[in-house]
Amino acid sequence: MTTSTPPLREAARAIVLDAEDRILLLRYDENGGFWATPGGSLEDGEDHATATLRELREELGIDAKAVELGAQLAERSQDHLVRGREVRQVEKYFLARVRAADVNPAHATQPDNIREHRWWTIAELCAAQETVYPVGLADLVTATLKHGAPVRPVVLT
Repeated sequence: MTTSTPPLREAARAIVLDAEDRILLLRYDENGGFWATPGGSLEDGEDHATATLRELREELGIDAKAVELGAQLAERSQDHLVRGREVRQVEKYFLARVRAADVNPAHATQPDNIREHRWWTIAELCAAQETVYPVGLADLVTATLKHGAPVRPVVLT
């Protein structure tokens, strides 16, 4: 019996930090509920940086001019269901600096199934009892704040 690899779905995600180094996460109810970084799949002809800025506008109403988009910090590959179809999603995570005041969900054009957004301190993230994706986010942000962006993107599970 042969198993086939699910179709590839490329995605861009933002690790959004404010001036106080808090991390912006979005709450979703599916699969028992979880928190995740903003982002989503690339559109035809789009690069990862462009997709990251578009997703921030669509999900959180953040104007691209208000975003300081930084280096790619990490990547993750995960098989999961999207609209009932299994895909292999390959995500690239980019550092994005914004002012908390520039987050305006009332201007979001595609809020998807986002239930809420919240700024987390690293201590709150480390102590979280809730599911947070990607796994290892607190360690990644801590290392980035201490040492700068990694030379090569960190591979997350």
